[in-house]
Amino acid sequence: MAEMVKLYIDGKEVEVDKDATILDAAKKVGVHIPTLCYHADLSPTGACGVCVVEIEGSPTPKRSCCTPVAPGMKVTSNSKYLREIRKALVQLILSNHDVTCPTCPANEHCELQSLANYLGVDTDGLPTVLEKKPIDETSIAIVRDPNKCILCGRCVNVCNDIQTVSALTIADRGFDATIDTFFSLGMGNSACVNCGQCTVFCPTGALSERSEIDLVWDALLDPDKVVVVQEAPSIRATLGEEFGMEIGTVTVGKMYAAMRRLGFDVIFDTNFAADLTIMEEANELVERIKNGGALPLITSCSPGWIKFMETFFPDLAKYVSTCKSPQQMFGALVKTYFAKESGIDPSKIVSVSIMPCTAKKFEARRPEMRDSGYQDVDYVLTTRELVRMLKAADIDLKTLPDEKPDELMGMYTGAATIFGATGGVMEAAVRTAYWMLTGKDLPNLDIEAVRGMAGIKEAELDINGMKVKVAVAHGLGNARTLLTKVKEQIEKTGQSEYAFIEIMACPGGCVGGGGQPKGSTFAMRARRGEGLYKEDRELPYRKSHENPAIIRLYDKFLGKQGSELAHRLLHTHYFKRSNLDGACVEAVTEKHVHH
Repeated sequence: MAEMVKLYIDGKEVEVDKDATILDAAKKVGVHIPTLCYHADLSPTGACGVCVVEIEGSPTPKRSCCTPVAPGMKVTSNSKYLREIRKALVQLILSNHDVTCPTCPANEHCELQSLANYLGVDTDGLPTVLEKKPIDETSIAIVRDPNKCILCGRCVNVCNDIQTVSALTIADRGFDATIDTFFSLGMGNSACVNCGQCTVFCPTGALSERSEIDLVWDALLDPDKVVVVQEAPSIRATLGEEFGMEIGTVTVGKMYAAMRRLGFDVIFDTNFAADLTIMEEANELVERIKNGGALPLITSCSPGWIKFMETFFPDLAKYVSTCKSPQQMFGALVKTYFAKESGIDPSKIVSVSIMPCTAKKFEARRPEMRDSGYQDVDYVLTTRELVRMLKAADIDLKTLPDEKPDELMGMYTGAATIFGATGGVMEAAVRTAYWMLTGKDLPNLDIEAVRGMAGIKEAELDINGMKVKVAVAHGLGNARTLLTKVKEQIEKTGQSEYAFIEIMACPGGCVGGGGQPKGSTFAMRARRGEGLYKEDRELPYRKSHENPAIIRLYDKFLGKQGSELAHRLLHTHYFKRSNLDGACVEAVTEKHVHH
């Protein structure tokens, strides 16, 4: 049993674990202590000093985020003296900050902005010592503005400790300290995998996605273009919270209505392509199991994970599914299948995707993603960008009626919906792989062992007496741990204990993607995932192979799973990349290989 410590905060008695901090104790009794560099899911650094408190008997204030509790400790969280200190600290930060709040991508979601307002800091008359630095726009996906950086270190923490990519570091010391990349070459020339977790954890607008809002507006307002939109599984469980709805509320019908209000000509759903991904990926798994192919089969729908693999584990590329992500499968079909069925010239189609992910922007521009004869996906908007568009158009999501998508590529199953949560792709694939191997439906569709926020999850499945071991990892640090284990097993014995592995780049899966609302905590990500599992339980079809629209697609266009046309449009290949600048070194797999 944990050893407990009793202390007093603003006269309130509180008992907490002996390893807790003062900030932890304050939260337990509902005492608000302002913070800036602190984040619930990261190790505290005390970098900003805003969370200082007074402790009886201590001559100087202490940072509550990293000061451990002690028996009998008496803490004051708010006083005139503390307010003066906090106000002075925020003024110092603002004096070295580009205060362009109205046009900042973090406006109204900026923790510095909120704190300055909370403390009554007036920026008029504040002296400035800011020396403008160039904005880093070398990345296709992420923009880094050092003039808005407050040196909280969150981005470095998440990039190094949680994602283990180490694209960002703190360079120099003291007043000269800055967040930078290797040799100051920029994000696009670093080991960055575009996962965007730095943009979610950044408290200001120093890190943000490269916006494509204006390009999408231009397409929507062009009468000669047919603008087709797809929305990722996790979007339906995230949009609502930005309009005052409960976290995890699934707003799928309102989401479609919002797309129509914005002016999109055709509203489809990425979930359709998620079901298609399962058909191809489960077929690939079954073929490998039956014919002695390379196992484990590792999922391929997370582009941040794919670039991570190409950079750090290229020798495992042959184990990665050749299936494109749902976004890219959808993009290839929009300019082929949809164009054919609707009689529209594909050159007039603009394909837009709404994604929880900054890495999807990079993925859409990979040169191999042009199998339709055009760039398969033209523009990618993050959840944050879509919210800005909706608010610019004065569209209040929660007041909209529920509407339906367009039919051809809008129908989906519960298996597709759970793609957005860690473990969901695994669960969806197993539901269909079991059916392909046995001709029967999986007795229990809810595979609880692969759900939840544990970093690495394992399960052993019984498929007609055949034992199949599977694993799930989310967050690239966990992926590195699991893949290192797999690599060592293969080098030692020639095989892995796993038949199937799911990897998602972002903690929590796509519900925690790098394009999701700023400030997303792991607890929030879990609640979003629960919303997706709830929709899965309530849908009439819960297995991808039951989707009538997918059955029609194969009957009318693709032929069968793994067909030559399916391989040409829906499968891809991978490259070995330099871990210094992310540049392609050589191809490590071939496309169109029938397994």
